Amino acid sequence: MLYSSTTPSAKRAAFRQALAGADLLRFPGAFNPLSGRLVQRHGFEGVYVSGAVLSADLGLPDVGLTTLTEVAGRSAQIARVTDLPVLVDADTGFGEPLNVARTVQVLEDAGVAGLHVEDQVNPKRCGHLEGKQVVDEATAVRRVRAAVDARRDPDFLVVARTDVRGVEGFDATVRRAKALVDAGADVVFAEAMADLSEFEAICSALDAPVLANMTEFGRSDLFTHEQLRDAGVRIVIHPVSLLRLAMGAADRALSGLGASGTLEPVVDEMQTRAELYDLVDYAGYGEFDSSVYDFSLEGNRG
Repeated sequence: MLYSSTTPSAKRAAFRQALAGADLLRFPGAFNPLSGRLVQRHGFEGVYVSGAVLSADLGLPDVGLTTLTEVAGRSAQIARVTDLPVLVDADTGFGEPLNVARTVQVLEDAGVAGLHVEDQVNPKRCGHLEGKQVVDEATAVRRVRAAVDARRDPDFLVVARTDVRGVEGFDATVRRAKALVDAGADVVFAEAMADLSEFEAICSALDAPVLANMTEFGRSDLFTHEQLRDAGVRIVIHPVSLLRLAMGAADRALSGLGASGTLEPVVDEMQTRAELYDLVDYAGYGEFDSSVYDFSLEGNRG
């Protein structure tokens, strides 16, 4: 009922413990709190909050227009309804190293388990697009060090994302990743790897876990969890997938509604009232206060 049954510190400790194991940790991206709860229901290990999803949800392109307040607010809403650890896209940290430090503490207060900060210049863009620019190594290292030094909970995970692969090539990515690990990064997010062999190579080269981004319509093929696990990857995110599925279904439904004047043909594709009420745990609220859940779904269609 209400929110998560465990504390943010417990989620962070559990995330650390899981990362020390051998299993691949799967983090689908949630676009709102309800979808975050659905991720937990389906047995995944964590929830991801994508900057691209948040900006799109606000009707904005993913070019660094969202603010720390907006990201922290949505992240807190998602984190509080799931027992899973939540990993958040913090873009470039919303400014210089001092801003990165504040970002870490604000997101700690939001109850998430970790964040990633990247080495792009502002305005940043999707990691799978052309025209990216990255900062120099010294600047990237300062961002990561600021994040590591600012955290108050030692279990809060600092992930260093590098976009060097699409700008300077794979060898430069390995050099940059090693520098970020030396700066204290717990995990390396190697963006836009060309193929599975590059994931294998960077996993072998680093003394730190590697995160893989399996985003649709990008530069990387959509490798299976088994393939990524065998390559040595420890965390995989599917950042925009649920939003794309939901918006695709909504677009098709609205097109059909406009053409035929009814949604009857797609009712079977909808989440039922009973399924929704189960997901938000109406019964749990009823156990707490019988005046809340004092109705029946008998007589409802479907």
